[in-house]
Parts: sequence; C-alpha cells; structure tokens
Amino acid sequence: MAARDDMDTDDVELKNDIFATPLAYNRYTSAASIANKVLVEVVKNCKPGAIISEIAAAGNKSITDQTSKLFPKIQDKGIAFPTCISVNHTVGHFSPLPIDTLALAEGDLAKVDLGVHVDGYIAQVAHTFLVTANADPAFAITGRQADVICAAHYAGEAAHRLIKPGKKNTDVTEAIAKIAAVFNVNPVEGVLSHQLKQFVIDGNNVIMNKTNLEQKTEEFTFEEGQLFAVDIVMSSGEGKPKELTTKTTVFKRALDQNYKLKLAASKYLLNEVAKSFNTFPFTLAAIAEQSKAKMGITELVGHNLVIPYPVLYEKAGDYVAQIKFVVSVMKNGTNRLTGHPLPLVTSQYKIEDPELLALLAENTKRDKKTEAPAAAAAMDTN
Repeated sequence: MAARDDMDTDDVELKNDIFATPLAYNRYTSAASIANKVLVEVVKNCKPGAIISEIAAAGNKSITDQTSKLFPKIQDKGIAFPTCISVNHTVGHFSPLPIDTLALAEGDLAKVDLGVHVDGYIAQVAHTFLVTANADPAFAITGRQADVICAAHYAGEAAHRLIKPGKKNTDVTEAIAKIAAVFNVNPVEGVLSHQLKQFVIDGNNVIMNKTNLEQKTEEFTFEEGQLFAVDIVMSSGEGKPKELTTKTTVFKRALDQNYKLKLAASKYLLNEVAKSFNTFPFTLAAIAEQSKAKMGITELVGHNLVIPYPVLYEKAGDYVAQIKFVVSVMKNGTNRLTGHPLPLVTSQYKIEDPELLALLAENTKRDKKTEAPAAAAAMDTN
C-alpha cells in the first residue's frame, strides 16, 4: 500500500526515523515495491543486442516516474542508487554514459543493481541472470555461471536467517564463506552490506562479504528495529577485483568536504547533484548537460567533494554473481522487502553440511504483501 499523499513529511512520527513506525515503514515498503517492479522491467529489457546505456537510462526514468506519480507531494524521492548493469567478470557499478554503445550478448551473465527512496527511506535490490533469446522454460543455466549464482543465492538465504536479534555480523560473514566453499567460488573482497537509515545508504554497521585484514569493521549484534541492504557478491575467480581502464561514472556527494570550486562546469554539476540526488549516489549519465558533467567531475573528485564508485573487474573468463535485498529486523521475524526469483540453474555442487542445511531449513517471517517472490531456500540445484 502506498503512503498517504496528504501526509506532511514534517510529521513528528516521520522525524523519529524509526522504521517500525507506521508512516516510516510505509515509506520503506513503498520504495521496495517500486524497486521490485523496476528490476523486473530492467531484466526483461536485457536481451541480446540491447544497448546497456539505454536499458540503464530506462530503469532510472522508471524509478523517477513511479515515485513521482505515487508521491506527488513529497519533494525528496527517486533514485537511491543508479541502475547499473554489469556483465560476466565485471563486478559492478557499470552505468555507462549515453554515448556508450556497448550491447549485451547471448550468454552474458548480467547483474542489475538499483535503488529507490521515498523521502529518504531506501530500498535496494540486485539480481543476476543469463542474457539469452532462449524462451524454453526448461532452459537452465549450467557450469560456472550456475555455481556463482547458487552460491550467492544460498548465502543470501543464510544471511536472511542470521540477521536477527542476538546474532552478530561476523556470523553472516562466516556463513557466506562456508557456502562459497561448497560451490568452489570466492566471496568478492570489499563488498559491504550496510545498515540503512533515512537518507543514509551506507550506515556504519556493516556486514563483510569476505573477511579482509586490511578492511577493519566493528563486530556488532543485530537488534530489533534495524534495516540492512544485504549485498552478496560471488566470483568464480579469486574474488580480488581491480580497476581497469573503464571510467567511473557513479559517485556520491561527500557532505563533510567543502571547497570553493573554480570551474563553471564544476559548479553546475555540484548544483545538479545537490538538487536531484541529495545524499545518494548518482550517475553522470543522469546529468542533463553531459559535456559539463564530464568536465566538472574532475575538479569535484580532485578536491574530494564526491566519492567514486569505480567499475571493478575480475579476470576475463571469470564470472561474478550478485544478489542484494533489504531486510528489516522485526518483532515477529526478519522481513525481506526486496528480491527477485532465482533463475533456473543446475549446479554441479550441492550443500550437504548438516549445519548449513539446518540453517537454510529455518522458517522466516516474511510479509507477502511487500516481498517479491523468492526462490525456495531448500531448492535442489542438481
């Protein structure tokens, strides 16, 4: 159900920033509903021969259009994370400029990642699937592509069950590692699942996708009332991505940094970011005057006014799978707000560890009114 359009966003109930309050939680679930719908649209558009920049632009436009129609009286709404479409060994953050004509090809393993917010209340979602013209419903993904998808899926199912009061973030990281080992893949380093708050997409409480001694994070215990964007990324390679020559197009304003800009193009870009994206990540592809955007971003990056989300890669020939979904830790269970069904896969591996099987067999409390259909946790991948 959508939030009431006659409700003022300065309402005391909304100011509390406690997602479990009816109005705030309604904002989250409304954003989640739109995110799920847009994801379905983007996946359908990912056909062999389709131009990636055009698909991403259509996804961003759909987010903007849907949030505008549902919430005409709320000023701050729209894209919380720009639509990114990354294929094969590309780990993520690929949101090309309009002049980029790179197209999807038959057999590409595609990852779609996007986010929506309504008055700062955020819903993110990501999904991995095969780009194919094969319409046979019995057609299954196999080989290493299936292995990374299954590993990401089951790691997500384990995370869903472990994110509950009394469990720790390190419990989730350990489970991700165990499931990756089953499917002979590696969790990707540097990926973090962040706690979400109003206008905060990267809260300080994080879950590491893979333990990394160079990336220190604090251990914490999950509590009722928290909301997380669970981000699971698996690779058939080493799980140690690197930047190549692809230019970064996704950035986020660094609100704690200030500098008196010199170039008119830089001032224009910063003003557009403040006006349209606030605290959220944005893509240069969404800026109206592309020449100014490309010229101005250099000065913004040079003086740390924006934080880059670089395009990262594993080695050519490797495959990377990602799933992302939002969970809220409720009194009656951990509720999944976003997600997409697992594609049909046939992996050469199967989970047989009794502890993992017991964990995956645990029931979860899910709100069927807001959750996208999810694959069964106990699905046999053979």
